[in-house]
Amino acid sequence: MTTQFAHPDDIRTRFSKAMSEMYRNEVPQYGTLMELVSDVNDATLANDPALQEAMVRNDELDRLDIERHGAIRLGTAEELFNIRRVFAVMGMYPVGYYDLSVAGIPVHSTAFRPVDDKALSRNPFRVFTSLLRLELIEDEALRAEAAEILGRRQIFTAPALALVEKAEADGGLSDADADDFVREALETFRWHNDATVTLAAYKRLHDAHRLIADVVSFKGPHINHLTPRTLDIDAVQAEMPKRGISPKAVIEGPPRRKCAILLRQTSFKALEEGINFKPSEDQQSSGMHTARFGEIEQRGVALTPKGRKLYDDLLAAVRRDVQVGASGGKSKDYNVQLTETFGEFPDEWADLRKQELAYFRYSTTEKGSRCSPHDRLPTTLDALIDAGFIRFDPIVYEDFLPVSAAGIFQSNLGTDAQQNYSERSNRDAFENGLGSTVQDELALYAEAENRSLDQTYETLGHPELAQRSIA
Repeated sequence: MTTQFAHPDDIRTRFSKAMSEMYRNEVPQYGTLMELVSDVNDATLANDPALQEAMVRNDELDRLDIERHGAIRLGTAEELFNIRRVFAVMGMYPVGYYDLSVAGIPVHSTAFRPVDDKALSRNPFRVFTSLLRLELIEDEALRAEAAEILGRRQIFTAPALALVEKAEADGGLSDADADDFVREALETFRWHNDATVTLAAYKRLHDAHRLIADVVSFKGPHINHLTPRTLDIDAVQAEMPKRGISPKAVIEGPPRRKCAILLRQTSFKALEEGINFKPSEDQQSSGMHTARFGEIEQRGVALTPKGRKLYDDLLAAVRRDVQVGASGGKSKDYNVQLTETFGEFPDEWADLRKQELAYFRYSTTEKGSRCSPHDRLPTTLDALIDAGFIRFDPIVYEDFLPVSAAGIFQSNLGTDAQQNYSERSNRDAFENGLGSTVQDELALYAEAENRSLDQTYETLGHPELAQRSIA
């Protein structure tokens, strides 16, 4: 008898829905945010039929309502190793390496997400996963104390790890086991207001960096935000205060454009939550902790290495000229400068494609679908597009931006402090802890583009075009 396994995409959807429900119960403003995003998306699609048509054509519309990304912060290499195994059961794999220490955040990160087109269209759930870099804590005694605290905790339930081992051994989980897995895995991400440290220890960790206190002081890596995708982040930003939500001062990422690129993000301020600390003889056992917040994102087209370099150079120029404080000072100057500077970045889809600044998914038009192998067609891609045989649509950027992530972190930590750590990128150590290499996100986009082009030539009845050097 052959065992029928639950599909990883289905397990991922069950988990992401359970996560969303849990977070909505824990952070009621997240529910308000979800309603706002839904309203804005409905209005945007109603006012832009071409956008709706393109999203339907590329299997992106159905995923919009369930699309989320979350974020967690881990404390040890062992936790990172096991979270990779947990996410693999859901068809999520590490993509990209992000070093946030250069922005004064003592972590490095990856994003666990689906990697193939069909899985992404079913549910592109992502979890931005950071690992605390204990070696960046300068105080040796505090570093040792943090390591000792983290070494005592177990962030996964025993049944969760047992089900991971079963999935690895058998090649999957039955439907009933999948339900059990979702329930047990969810416990890792649940909020607990009982700290594992005394108030004095918390303050020592907090003084070193607020994020260190958040990672070390609790029994697990509570989900610190869950992010829906909007089609118009400027509309969401403007509407948030009307619904009782206080947004951060500026939207992270590129400015508003006709042709959206990469990723734009905003958030509401982190919550102050009551905490019960371990009792001690000379100090109170309760206090406040700030960590969890709400975030919204708007995703644009994935950029090629050439496009990404242009983006990075332009953004660096803006950030060099105008620094926005945590309180929002100079936010208007920043937005003006951002818009002006990014005037150098082409804002037409055709220009982005011809200048090889972005990745696109190719398909045949109605005219192209009527072609046969006997038809004589133009022999270059540009000519096939100009003649109306092929269309192109932007490939959605599925990943993250380290500068934007740091900006969100800093805003919600409520500080302008920019600590300069002496050590920087340590990808080898991260991958050693992970037990795997991280995939190159740019290679994934290039493969998706090339795959769509090959399929398009097949549909045209001229697969030999794929073997030529096509402009």
